[in-house]
Amino acid sequence: MISRACILFFCLLAITGCQDTDLYLATEAGLDAVQAVTLSDRDVHRLAEEAARLTDSKNRLAAPASDYARRLERLAGRHLEADGFRFTCKVYLSPEINGFAMADGTIRIYSGLMDMMTDGELRFVLGHEMGHVVRKHIRKKIQMAYAASALRKGIASQGNTAGAIAASQLGGFTEMLVNAQFSQQEEREADDYGAAFLQQHAYGPEHAVSALRKLATLGNDHSFLASHPAPGARADRLEKGVPIPAETSSFLEQSLTRLKLLISSLDEHMKVLLSGVGF
Repeated sequence: MISRACILFFCLLAITGCQDTDLYLATEAGLDAVQAVTLSDRDVHRLAEEAARLTDSKNRLAAPASDYARRLERLAGRHLEADGFRFTCKVYLSPEINGFAMADGTIRIYSGLMDMMTDGELRFVLGHEMGHVVRKHIRKKIQMAYAASALRKGIASQGNTAGAIAASQLGGFTEMLVNAQFSQQEEREADDYGAAFLQQHAYGPEHAVSALRKLATLGNDHSFLASHPAPGARADRLEKGVPIPAETSSFLEQSLTRLKLLISSLDEHMKVLLSGVGF
């Protein structure tokens, strides 16, 4: 029986047709685009680890004996395992007000954000980032960033100027992942997880509201708000105790679901097509 990878290869060959097409890159692009929505937990973990290593190599990590690292260890040290995840928290020495998480449990907090927050507020930030991991928001971002990098491979497989520009951008996967914007629903879920984290460990829930109020003072054009939108409205919601609307799926979730259904349909058509073909 001819393999699906071979069928996909021949389809790509027929589609591209040009002599100056890099068929290896073109085939890899098609396979990556399909695999992006069916990544295994192991694949997601591996991609997250690679992205974390890359960002660590490009930033200055606080030494374990530094005041920043010791403070973060004091605040997060006994909370590094939750809901089946083990978290690794470190500090980037930078005045930037930012923080992010990876799907493998990596959490990085910038010293500028630590300077801005009290201990209670910083605990909420940690709980919020944990929430993004536990609720698998980061996994969805990896799927989309991975699919986008596959698209660039497809463009790069063409021997032209556009392809050359795209090829030079193939390393942008990690940047896309770190800077990916969360939906309002995802932010609400992460906020609720962070607030529950405070309550679970007997920390004052008011720290969640005050942390978001501080972030709201940054202004709409601040880079942090590009990936963490509407902190003022989120603070209002937590302060009023407004629950998350029942099952409001994001555009990303809907898109991934539709793509999975399309792949499943194509898979069934391929089985029929190949049912009488053998080698």
